[in-house]
Amino acid sequence: MISTKGRYAIRVMMDLAVNEKDNYIPLKDIAARQGISKKYLEILVKDLVAGGLLTGVSGKGGGYKLCRKPEEYPIGEILETMEGTLSPVACLTGKINDCPRKQSCHTLPMWEEYDRMVHDFFYGKKLSDLIS
Repeated sequence: MISTKGRYAIRVMMDLAVNEKDNYIPLKDIAARQGISKKYLEILVKDLVAGGLLTGVSGKGGGYKLCRKPEEYPIGEILETMEGTLSPVACLTGKINDCPRKQSCHTLPMWEEYDRMVHDFFYGKKLSDLIS
């Protein structure tokens, strides 16, 4: 399940994409437009900056802005930055499936197919798709 953290991060990114116009946007402005507390947004943007999705500047004229164009942000990247892996089962969360039951697990193909569908869905949608 996608948490509030992931959903709100997408809203923040959309807000910046629509409103930034090459300027840094103060967090209080985003909070007011999105109806999200500034305190909660501070936590979100910290993770988005650490994940390389946003850049921030402190002080007068400061705020946040996107690092790239909206069409260069897959929704899956935003969600995984905030949520961690989107894999439905633990054995698919790493790069290598080293589960000892891998050879005899009859459900693994189903989980792999589901994992691909979720990945392809969220990585197939760009931030720009949501704001157009």
